Amino acid sequence: MPLDPQFQAVRDARAAEGTPPLYTLTLEQARAADLADIRAGAGGGQRVHEVTEEHVPGPGGTLTVRVHRPDATPGRPVLLYFYGGGWTLGSLDTCDAVCRFLANAAGCVTVSAGYRLAPEHPFPAAVEDCWAALCWTAANAQRFGGDPTRIAVAGDSAGGNLAAVTAQTARDRGGPALAHQVLVYPNTDYRPPPERPHAAAAADPYLFNERSVDWYWSHYLARREDGADPRASPLRARDLTGLAPATVVTAEYDPLCAEGQAYAARLREAGVPVELRRWDGMAHGFFTMTGVLPQAREAQEFVAARLRAALAGPAVARSAHSRTSADSRTEARP
Repeated sequence: MPLDPQFQAVRDARAAEGTPPLYTLTLEQARAADLADIRAGAGGGQRVHEVTEEHVPGPGGTLTVRVHRPDATPGRPVLLYFYGGGWTLGSLDTCDAVCRFLANAAGCVTVSAGYRLAPEHPFPAAVEDCWAALCWTAANAQRFGGDPTRIAVAGDSAGGNLAAVTAQTARDRGGPALAHQVLVYPNTDYRPPPERPHAAAAADPYLFNERSVDWYWSHYLARREDGADPRASPLRARDLTGLAPATVVTAEYDPLCAEGQAYAARLREAGVPVELRRWDGMAHGFFTMTGVLPQAREAQEFVAARLRAALAGPAVARSAHSRTSADSRTEARP
């Protein structure tokens, strides 16, 4: 289907205003513009019971984590969320509205982690920070009302990449056990599949396009050959068995759509329960745009429902189940 009329209006407004692509700006300008755009698209964030920040030890220095509690009830499941931004942009503020919504809608404590950004801190700095954040979250969950046996990871775009890599790392290192992983239009391969269903959209300067993808990878990888490392390209991992069940969200007009769907297929082939849902007519970035796109709220509600179901029981039981059966449902959404 064509680009959704509401997203088309967003795209046309950018063109009318002469909004420069982020890859044409300095890093400082791009980071400020990215945050402003996400805040404008998200609208106001929901109220939650409590928001606190902590500074915790990381492999390269202190990391900041932000904890959103939906209420004062102890023993809530926990979601660790990684923001997007091509490993180059983004902050705890860019994912704050999403974390607030998911805390309330999924009934979980939501923790967001401020990992180091490239090019100042290239791969694998973000990977190491996200792993440290998971270990800290599991060790400290009870302090902020969380249940350390019911933890999920999630993220959008580069955050989806980091969530996928963190899930692989948790399996390979014997825990913390994860109940679920949510990957929203994730980067999964440094050299993504060549098929692009909408070439015009992939080159559109007013949408996230293939040049955007290349720009982010060029900052993240200090050496091109690092792209072959599964910690950068989780699709390249040889073995995906035993990973946490997954929810994968993709967008039709997104240069990352094919690789997100390819990762879901690989998970399914490995016996991991997967639900893949593609939002037709949408472009990259739509998930956070709840202030202007009803499909964004629909997608967030879908993710919240998946998390509620996944976090209803012990993570260990679900991880064991992932080795023996798979939910292969795939649905395209208008």
